[in-house]
Order: sequence, then structure tokens, then C-alpha cells
Amino acid sequence: MNYLLMGQPAPGAEANPIMTFLPLVLIIVVFYFFMIRPQMKKQKEVTAFRNSLAKGDKVVTTGGIYGKILELKDNYVLLQIDENVKIRVDKAALVRDMSDVQAQK
Repeated sequence: MNYLLMGQPAPGAEANPIMTFLPLVLIIVVFYFFMIRPQMKKQKEVTAFRNSLAKGDKVVTTGGIYGKILELKDNYVLLQIDENVKIRVDKAALVRDMSDVQAQK
């Protein structure tokens, strides 16, 4: 028995165009709520974190370097990672604020 022929509409009957595109629309909506929306929320949090940085904050870079912010510019920060060791790091490389964590200890 051929099941593909059984699922076709009768000759002369037209398929409803709304029912044809409904699964595609549902897939797009689910994709938006489970993939795109959380990513946009995460991006807003990262942007807010980078805009809230201040001189004296202790941060961690993507490379795992812990440092204290000495100077802030538009695209980079100057980090002090030891007594006489200062490095310039791109703002996009800053991942986490460690000021609160070290203050609790």
C-alpha cells in the first residue's frame, strides 16, 4: 500500500495555504524564542557590564588574567596585574567583574 498517495488531497480539492506554511512559521517562532532571544539578552548583559566598568574594578580577561583597572578608554583598558606590571587589554576581552567576589572573602 502506498501511504504517500493516501495523504494527498482528493482531485479537485485544494490544500489550505495556511496549513501548508503553519509548520514553517512554528519552527521559526520556536527558533526565535530558544536561540535568538536568549542570545540578545546575553549580549545586552555583556554590553551593560562593559559600560559599567570603573577605575579600580577587579576583572578577569578571556585569557584568565586577573587585574585591576587603572585607566579606561573607549576601546581598551589598562590593567595592573602585579606591582609593576601593567598591560593594555581590549574591552571586549573583559569577561567578569571580580570586585564583589574578592570583597566577600
